[in-house]
Amino acid sequence: MHPARLVFLLGVLAAPAANAAVDAPPIAQRDFDCVMEPRQTVKLASSALGMVAELKVDRGDTVRAGQVLGKLDDEVERANLELARAKAVNDYEISAHRARLAFLREKFDRANQLVGSKIVSQNTRDEAFADMQVEAQQLRVSELEHAEAQLEAKQAEAVVHQRAIISPVNGVVVERLLSVGEYRNDQSAIMTIAEIDPLYVEVFVPTIYYGQIVIGDTGHVRPEEPVGGQHDASVIVVDKVIDAASGTFGVRLTLPNPELVLPAGLKCKIRFDGRRPGN
Repeated sequence: MHPARLVFLLGVLAAPAANAAVDAPPIAQRDFDCVMEPRQTVKLASSALGMVAELKVDRGDTVRAGQVLGKLDDEVERANLELARAKAVNDYEISAHRARLAFLREKFDRANQLVGSKIVSQNTRDEAFADMQVEAQQLRVSELEHAEAQLEAKQAEAVVHQRAIISPVNGVVVERLLSVGEYRNDQSAIMTIAEIDPLYVEVFVPTIYYGQIVIGDTGHVRPEEPVGGQHDASVIVVDKVIDAASGTFGVRLTLPNPELVLPAGLKCKIRFDGRRPGN
């Protein structure tokens, strides 16, 4: 094909897209459909297995990160913890070995002083030294056993902690999947928690506006009724991959919701301040 004709055809094919870009209203004058979604949804489980013994929250309750929401049955684990703690605080053997070691050290010192004057034999001195060394080793063994008991107490405490059901986020309980008395296996979650502060606002913008929205821009979000109102959100993601089928690219904004007054899952409209192409 002649090069001039090829250039002409390419110009014809490109003309509709160019005209569409020219005919499109400025981004600051156009509303886009959006959805307000949870920042994340957590299927809360436990690192341990067992029967659910207690649940302190239900659907719709607000929870905070680190809050204990319930626990699995932990009667056996708590008994083991009490036993381990009792062993961990028992330092009787250490005290006894220290007292005996102090006595044997004094005994050796006296024998060592008297051996030169022939009042005490070398053999008696050596026996006193050996007794002192043996007792020092016994003290060391007792100290190691006591340290091991303290570690076992920490381990038992960790096992009990694994039986607790603790929220990893600030959010709202969406549903309870298990009830008290049911068994949690390695496939089952206990409840679902949605983090809704902040909310994520998801919007798909036509490709003709690509480059007019950047990270840090502000979007004015208007939730549908009955919530209504206008709330400012900040752009945190602009997709680098455009969906060719729909001719759009995705934008994510973060919308503060400290009082949890805005629900997730709500449709909305959004308008960007925008900027001119090339700026």
